[in-house]
Amino acid sequence: MTFWSLLDIDRALRASWAADTCSPDDRDRAEWQPGNPAWGHCDITALIVNDIFGGDRVVGEVYLNGAQRNFHWWNRLPNGIELDLTREQFRLGQTVTAARVVERPPGPLPRRYEEYLLLRERMAEHLSPLPEPA
Repeated sequence: MTFWSLLDIDRALRASWAADTCSPDDRDRAEWQPGNPAWGHCDITALIVNDIFGGDRVVGEVYLNGAQRNFHWWNRLPNGIELDLTREQFRLGQTVTAARVVERPPGPLPRRYEEYLLLRERMAEHLSPLPEPA
């Protein structure tokens, strides 16, 4: 079994996020930029963190100026600590509310499966093979 620090995982994610792994929904709102690499990556990042640590995936509603704009995903680790490696993407004063735990679907993802696999592949180049999804 391979052990990585949270810093190792964070660095691998930052080196792996790109326009081709950004959510198309978010790209429609604002172009992906290297200066804000977390933009549009919360869903598949939360899945990969879940692959590594287990725990829960949490989703909340994103609001800007009183209007709901999107959803945001992060993790609750088995020890109860909440870990959000993409929170920095919100730079306009967005708020995230109505958090709830969402069970991971079995098998291939219904959407963004290609981007998820690509991000996993890139991270493995920086770390080593990632654990398979539980």
